[in-house]
Amino acid sequence: MKKILPLLLFLIAFVNRGFSQKEIIQELEQNFRYYAGISDKVWQLAEPGYLESQTSEMLINELKNAGFEIKKGVGNIPTAFVASYGSGSPVIGILAEMDALPGLSQEAVPFRKALKANGYGHACGHNLFGVGSVAAAIATKKWMESAKIKGTIRLIGTPAEEGAGGGKTYLVRENVFKDIDAVLHWHPGDNNNASPNSSLAYRVANFSFEGLAAHASASPEKGRSALDAVEAMNYMVNLMREHISPETRIHYVIKNGGLTSNIVPDYAMVEYTVRSPTAKGLEETWQRIMKTAEAAALGTETKMSFEILAGLYNLLPNDILAKQMQNSLEKVGGVKYTPEEVDFAEKIRKTVNSQSLAALNSAQEVRPYQSGLSFPASTDVGDVSWVVPTAGLSTATWVAGIPAHSWQAVACNGMSIGHKGMINAAKTVALTAQNLFQNTTIIDQAKEELYQRRGSKVFDYKSLAGDRKPPLDYRK
Repeated sequence: MKKILPLLLFLIAFVNRGFSQKEIIQELEQNFRYYAGISDKVWQLAEPGYLESQTSEMLINELKNAGFEIKKGVGNIPTAFVASYGSGSPVIGILAEMDALPGLSQEAVPFRKALKANGYGHACGHNLFGVGSVAAAIATKKWMESAKIKGTIRLIGTPAEEGAGGGKTYLVRENVFKDIDAVLHWHPGDNNNASPNSSLAYRVANFSFEGLAAHASASPEKGRSALDAVEAMNYMVNLMREHISPETRIHYVIKNGGLTSNIVPDYAMVEYTVRSPTAKGLEETWQRIMKTAEAAALGTETKMSFEILAGLYNLLPNDILAKQMQNSLEKVGGVKYTPEEVDFAEKIRKTVNSQSLAALNSAQEVRPYQSGLSFPASTDVGDVSWVVPTAGLSTATWVAGIPAHSWQAVACNGMSIGHKGMINAAKTVALTAQNLFQNTTIIDQAKEELYQRRGSKVFDYKSLAGDRKPPLDYRK
């Protein structure tokens, strides 16, 4: 009997655990149409970064009605919020993004047709991201309540991920993530993938030069051209490109070059973006760029000033958490298309400029797990990943081959293909959260991996955006 009892307890626990997983999946499947409808409302609103007031309230209301406690305006950001259920540890966080992109308004059709001329559109799928994460949090809460699970599920509404918004960096700086043990997130994409990625650290700034105006023909010697300073800086930076690491990226655009050609420009401004695989490498390249700006001002007898607009850390992968996410994704699986969706997919793929596209049925597949991958872009999730173990995934909300930040992505995000990918992401995140609540040793292991990757247990976070306040008007 003594030998049989542990086996019986194990079998009971196993059966209950499996039933709980089915309950979570069934809960989300039963509410699929409901959450799809909410995501469509957010898609229609398509609100810009830091101005997502209606979207934020919509998500908050869903969570509040489900029994979550709400804190609004966290991190001194009006549209940011935290929704919590439960008490004590572990504390599992789920990220929810909500902002749209300018100039990409689009109807849910496989040809270019703006919903609103020059309007915003959810070209990165944050309508699905925000609603899918809310769905995952509510499903997890219901399971915790019914199973009497100790701990806290917490959804963090994070505005303004796009462009120079960097919303999460300000939330990290204000200690919003301080007591969270693990963070889960997801993102729309054209495949199903939970492999951990690194990304590029990022900083963007405006460099302004002030000179002296003068008649460009009658008295050019009396002028000092601010545009000359911008061009001198750009020339030196372009020479630098031969002497930086291949992974480093430097982009610039002249935002102000003067008013007319017959006046020596007394003001000019250039915007620079710098990316590097590590925050340390970013800082080293940044200091060299600063020297070019100072030298340009010295050589043209102008005055230089600069303003950092945003700064993001590189993503720190966490294999321990990512493998849990992969296991959950494999249980959920991919997206199957109806004949109508196949027709839509085939038509919209013809509008993409690409020599080779993955097969349409790749949306049904889950990509094999891989470590050591690098994503050649930047995200403010990177800052979160330096202070708490973090894992994410992508699901096939877009037709294979459709790029992010395109009108084609907006179209997919506003119809059934996007909805299916969203609910699969919600299932995956909820199942992963469930596993972490049931197996807290995984969280301990994930924390150890975080300490090893960043090189210390104690980390003094310093934003790469400096002491800049959240740019609440950057989309106005």
